[in-house]
Amino acid sequence: DYLYFIHPLTDGVPYITPSILESVTEAFAQLLPQGTERIVTVEAMGIPLATALSLKTGIPFTIIRKRSYGLEGEKEVVQVTGYSRSKLYINGLERGMRVVIVDDVLSTGGTLRAVLKTLKGMGVEVLRVLMVFNKMEGLDGFQRELGAEIVPLLDVFVEGDKLVY
Repeated sequence: DYLYFIHPLTDGVPYITPSILESVTEAFAQLLPQGTERIVTVEAMGIPLATALSLKTGIPFTIIRKRSYGLEGEKEVVQVTGYSRSKLYINGLERGMRVVIVDDVLSTGGTLRAVLKTLKGMGVEVLRVLMVFNKMEGLDGFQRELGAEIVPLLDVFVEGDKLVY
């Protein structure tokens, strides 16, 4: 069974307060490597994080979308997560770009695995992956498998009906 938890930063409910968004943005800004040219996020809950981080740092951001726009150079990503299989679409990134991925939660790793594989195939250098929450057990092995540094702000797990951190 896939265990969900509901939090404003992962679901937008009941709402995201400016103070929590500011706290996460400040933490992410401290973790951005020098030379980051683009912030990259996956639709949907990474968007407020990437927006706030872009405003704070002046670094533009790219949204990996759930819908194709059919633009020249668009790359398709097939993602398989703990609860679905779907396609994502990357636009606006070029070979040699140095990017940081930001997102809300790392659960099964299916989305991140597919995105990293596609970005590497495009010749995009992923400097670091920043997550608010890490639900995955075995993060060290997952990082080695992907060849990517993943930095969560908080490790969490679901125990019964409670979120433990």
